[in-house]
Amino acid sequence: MRLKDRVAIVTGGGRGIGEATCQRFVEEGAKVIVADIDFTEVANEINSNVDQAAAVPFRLNVTDRDSVAEMVETTLERFGRIDALINNAGTIRDSQLLKMSEENFDLVININLKGVFNCTQLVVPTMVEQRKGVILSTSSLVAPYGNYGQTNYVASKAGVVGMTKVWARELGRKGIRVNAVAPGFIKTRLTTGIPDKVVAKLLERIPMGHFGEPVDIANAFVWLASDEAKYVSGHVFAVDGGAVL
Repeated sequence: MRLKDRVAIVTGGGRGIGEATCQRFVEEGAKVIVADIDFTEVANEINSNVDQAAAVPFRLNVTDRDSVAEMVETTLERFGRIDALINNAGTIRDSQLLKMSEENFDLVININLKGVFNCTQLVVPTMVEQRKGVILSTSSLVAPYGNYGQTNYVASKAGVVGMTKVWARELGRKGIRVNAVAPGFIKTRLTTGIPDKVVAKLLERIPMGHFGEPVDIANAFVWLASDEAKYVSGHVFAVDGGAVL
């Protein structure tokens, strides 16, 4: 098992990519904090398939630093260490620039970008003390290219890329690796409402001819968190079926 006895926090762990990541980490031997703003049964479902309570649910609001601090404290009290943080919590509020409300711009930036900052800043001191840790964040294939109607979302995901590279520079000598994964079009609740005509056009952009599954992103996180990637830091890994070629 590639993550045996590691302790990981997965934000947005209650569904989609986050849920798949929690499941895969446990399959690889890790203990996982399933952190999500909505309480889900994911932890119970995972634990029902293993011999011990490998998954612990935690109701987390990534925009609330007190909530994040409590999560860190709970993790340390339960497991005594934090080996990996997967910043996956996110949201969308799409609208063209001229129609986008300030409220929706701020909401997406606060969750997708500041939430990553909050969690990372409060987890890193533990990793510095351990002299070892992995920070992984979910970006997007649209971060470097932009996307129609997504001023707020693209700004947040491009910001995640920038922070990833800064943190890789700052934290490398402290034994901490920092990377991001840029998913393409993945079958989650965020893509289920896309009209069929739009889906057809999107599929034309993907050489592999289909959307990805949440587990495809989870597998990338597993590899990046493992010792197989021990000399990999500061990178953004596209998992998109070749969509950006």
